[in-house]
Amino acid sequence: MSATNSLLHTLDQSSERHLQELIQWLRIPSISSDTSRKSEVEQAAKWVADKFDSAGIPNEIMATERHPMVFAQTPKIDGAPVVLVYGHYDVQPVEPLDQWISGPFEPTVRDGNLYARGATDDKGQVLTHIQSVCEAVAGGHPLPLQVKFLIEGEEEVGSENLERMLPELREQLACDCVVISDSGQYADGQPAITYGLRGIATYELRVDGPDQDLHSGSFGGAVMNPAVALCHLLSSMVDQEGRIQISGYYDNVRELSKSERQQWRALPQDDDSFARAIGVDQLFGEKGYTTDERRWARPTFDINGLTAGHQGEGVKTIIPATASAKISFRLVPDQDPRDLTAALQQHIDDHAVTGVRCTLKSDHGAPGMLADTDSRFVHAAIGAIEQAFGVKPVLIREGGSIPIVTQFQEVLDCDCLLLGWGLSDDNMHSPNEKFRVADYHRGIRASAILWEEIGKLNQTV
Repeated sequence: MSATNSLLHTLDQSSERHLQELIQWLRIPSISSDTSRKSEVEQAAKWVADKFDSAGIPNEIMATERHPMVFAQTPKIDGAPVVLVYGHYDVQPVEPLDQWISGPFEPTVRDGNLYARGATDDKGQVLTHIQSVCEAVAGGHPLPLQVKFLIEGEEEVGSENLERMLPELREQLACDCVVISDSGQYADGQPAITYGLRGIATYELRVDGPDQDLHSGSFGGAVMNPAVALCHLLSSMVDQEGRIQISGYYDNVRELSKSERQQWRALPQDDDSFARAIGVDQLFGEKGYTTDERRWARPTFDINGLTAGHQGEGVKTIIPATASAKISFRLVPDQDPRDLTAALQQHIDDHAVTGVRCTLKSDHGAPGMLADTDSRFVHAAIGAIEQAFGVKPVLIREGGSIPIVTQFQEVLDCDCLLLGWGLSDDNMHSPNEKFRVADYHRGIRASAILWEEIGKLNQTV
């Protein structure tokens, strides 16, 4: 039995333990944006450090100004490639809580899926790589390369500390390729390798009016309502066909190549099925582009949250003193979040309603990224995924953002492999997040085979 086949046999024999370990990790409510959860976030970091300890893999918990990172590495092998696995243990908030069928931190298996916050984003996916390496090291199965891990606790809040610390960590994290599993398959039964991500820019827009809430009967018609002013301002940013109206927004948008459009249009996209899967009557988006093109490679504007006035039961007839919105833009390669901030502020100044005060607060931003689809690491990943899933992966882009990926490319001067095991209906960032148990196990197998395939490169790239 070859070394890899022996490891795969060990993985199969340990599948139930692997599932129970994921369940343990998912029980920890590591919501990085919630300051009251600081101790739980630290507990989640310690859990993964303990996992490395149990396999005898050297590791350390690295402090930051907010939440810790966990670094681990297997021994260096002269002349062999070095891979850095990046992932995150922090998770999104869970609201609205009443829409969860089972508790977000009470992991539950139903119909072959494991339901919990963080199941697929990203504890379940990154744990596939941790499991494959820990089983190899603990079981004496030799790895043909060095694998490093960096598991952070701030991805869901922008990776600000990792981005700031990355230059000083350059030598420690030095690698030939970063492997990230924080995306998804193209469709059920059709695995994918993601070679592009959209960037992001997020903001909070606040509109202030009177010093306090006012009686709408006594003062309505005499003062501008901040909520109405906010709605006017937001509606000015996008037209009814989905085109963003901020001056210069499309100036640096990189157009899709003819070959990319042909490749994507050959994929088995079914708009009706896609709409049904997400619970809408019909799809909407920029004219002239397919659904995949719009969600992977076109820039967007979205309102993520609105707050104004009375939110409780019943009616309260007031003019609210303030209204606010949380908004985000998904950016494509060559768009700069800093340029957008300046253009957005100018748009607000040009469209501001009299009688209120508008304040724009920038949160975090990151540019989009593209990876080389013809690299040897991509070809290695194609072989590994095909062996584990029984289907050759397709090459796609992803509409979401992983803010640190572009910095990895620039600072570490490395390739990037984005290998997602999740599905489009896994409800990331939403109630009832899930991860198919079979895909979790297939991801572990694909990870183990990937180390063999990359090891065959037999030299540092």
